[in-house]
Amino acid sequence: MKLYRFSPITTENELFEAIKHLHVSCNRLCKDSLGAYLPNAGNIGIFCHYDDEYQKLVELRDQLVHPSDDPLQKYFELKRPVTLPARDDLPETTYTHLYIRKPDIYRSQVGDIDFFLEQHEYDTLKERLSSGVSIPGARIFPRNDLDMIELYNPDVDALAYVSTSVMAEKVHIKLSEETNL
Repeated sequence: MKLYRFSPITTENELFEAIKHLHVSCNRLCKDSLGAYLPNAGNIGIFCHYDDEYQKLVELRDQLVHPSDDPLQKYFELKRPVTLPARDDLPETTYTHLYIRKPDIYRSQVGDIDFFLEQHEYDTLKERLSSGVSIPGARIFPRNDLDMIELYNPDVDALAYVSTSVMAEKVHIKLSEETNL
């Protein structure tokens, strides 16, 4: 039995199939929880499940992104952004940054995508959640180093995160000090 839908990812074609899957899945998480598609921050993260998969995807990533001398960098800018056309009610989306996550036994998902809201809209949503309003599939992300709302569904093998454009840009820059992933 294959435990993970895409892992181990070993080729560029398999990587792009995973990206397409995440695009659809994360947008649906967004619409199901919040009732609308939100603007995409351009970030897409692929979660590895095997050490050799991680090594292979880092090699592949290095061919697809602009190089960086920053050892703390998390997201790398793609040389050629990935644009997925509008389909059904899904909006056209361009992904500009790629993250390859080290294997983590607590993350069985294919990966994640970041969305953003204007600051006042984000504050309102976060306040609703903080005050106990239940929004199915949405919760305040329980990490001290990131101010985000996580969108999830146990039947979906992807995660989505909502923050402000400032926070979405901030996660491009460095790995989490809390998890070092």
